Amino acid sequence: MSKFVDTLRATGTGGRDKGFITGEPHAPLRRTWAEVHVTATELAGGLVAGGLRPGTAVAVLAADPAVIAPAVQAVWLAGGSVTMLHQPTPRTDLGEWAQDTLKVLGMIEAGLVLLGSPFDALSGVLDEHKITYRKLTDLAGAQPLTEPVPVEEDATALLQLTSGSTADPKAVRITHRNLMANMTAMIEASKFDFEADTMVSWLPLFHDMGMVGFLTLPMTFGIELVKVSPVEFLGGPLLWFDLISRYHGTVTAAPNFAYAIAGRRLSGVDDDRAYDLSRLRIALNGAEPIDAAAVKSFTDAGARFGMSPGCVLCAYGMAETTLGVAFAAPGDGLEVDVIDADELEAGQRAVPATDGKTRAFPLLGYPLPGLEIKIVDEHGQSRGDREVGLIMLRGESVTPGYLTVNGPVSTQDADGWLDTGDEGYLVNGQVVVCGRRKDVIIMGGRNIYPTDIERAATSVDGVRAGNAVAVRLDAGTRRERFAVALESNRANDPDAAKAIKDEVAARVMDAAGVRPYAVIVLPPGNLPKTPSGKLRRAAAGDQVAKLLAKD
Repeated sequence: MSKFVDTLRATGTGGRDKGFITGEPHAPLRRTWAEVHVTATELAGGLVAGGLRPGTAVAVLAADPAVIAPAVQAVWLAGGSVTMLHQPTPRTDLGEWAQDTLKVLGMIEAGLVLLGSPFDALSGVLDEHKITYRKLTDLAGAQPLTEPVPVEEDATALLQLTSGSTADPKAVRITHRNLMANMTAMIEASKFDFEADTMVSWLPLFHDMGMVGFLTLPMTFGIELVKVSPVEFLGGPLLWFDLISRYHGTVTAAPNFAYAIAGRRLSGVDDDRAYDLSRLRIALNGAEPIDAAAVKSFTDAGARFGMSPGCVLCAYGMAETTLGVAFAAPGDGLEVDVIDADELEAGQRAVPATDGKTRAFPLLGYPLPGLEIKIVDEHGQSRGDREVGLIMLRGESVTPGYLTVNGPVSTQDADGWLDTGDEGYLVNGQVVVCGRRKDVIIMGGRNIYPTDIERAATSVDGVRAGNAVAVRLDAGTRRERFAVALESNRANDPDAAKAIKDEVAARVMDAAGVRPYAVIVLPPGNLPKTPSGKLRRAAAGDQVAKLLAKD
């Protein structure tokens, strides 16, 4: 039996009163993890009685976290693997989404789909394509499974769909060993107190940070969790802090864009006593590049409500390591490494600097226990401290491979190293990420990172926070250049749009020393994003190329 399933079961039968709060802000409901486990054993009993075989890939499509938690636990108790299917957003074309979902189900060779409200309507599509499914309401009340189905440590626990995978599906194969190793490492690095800590999250459960960090981890180890949907957060971002305040939240997490939004919303609150954020010890910032200015606006705004600036925990992670790679120390807050921009771009070295043209990168902490990190050049030779190169990872958390539409693909070389595709460097053991290697813009022998351009663009008044993307044009040729696409509420006002274009071009020139070939201003909702809300740079590049071809 895997250690993960053993621990999950022990928490469910251990008699502790820690639990799971859902339904905020309209109909809050609290169930203990023991109660969740009872429901899970019933669902698992129904799965096994229905013929589910060990190792079967089970896809889950439901919206309510209160329904999802016992469903995924039931799959693990029954010996299957879980895939959380991406949910459509209000802007999603439902026909395309259904076709993409069918493509994913074929790729993972799903033996069963579990449907929960409001996605029961997909049953007709599944019937048409002869895909086996069960409605979770039909499984409720089955004879409970008394003993978990035995599984090995290297059996698949989770098939995590990667960002943007609806267009070109790819799933990271996370084993029981991977999952337990990474969760244990994150608990150690974060200094969790199972009795004192309360986690608060709105992150989507089809994203690795939401699924592993803010459902599977607290459910496995018995930590109090308050969980709402992304729709609730986007409908009123201040709900996040209302929940942290009312439930005495100590641990939360989000991508950088959410902290940028939160900083603006908190600064507009008139009453200094509206929230009590004094207990918040970890506000993990990860999943996308961290903007120091956004973090400062968040901590400055939160200070009025007792929030410590040291609560911000900068992190580096990816689905290929289950979730976490490196965490800064709790309580240290944001720390940045300021370096010479010319040395970085031309010499691939991170030389400390205090004046002149500089770049500032957040320190993302030390590798989690059980993970090794090394930096290599284009020939695979190891680089030293403050020398920029490709980030490689090795350890028990690292996935053995992907599932793709063309079959399985290994992620590790002969020595067990994973090529992350990220460029960065080490500073006294701490990780710094500069950007994705494939996205680096090369002009005049300089390596220019898109994040520098995007931060300059979003500093312009009228540009929506987190909604600017720099894309390569004519990549790999002597004519390589770049364009900036951004969203603005002023896009349909020609004079305002022109003013934004001119100001963005000037800010980018000041920040990066190069001028964009084009600046494209789009109305809100036009930049391509992943189902979890991250910008899809490659898709944006295709979009920009088509728009420029029309001009």
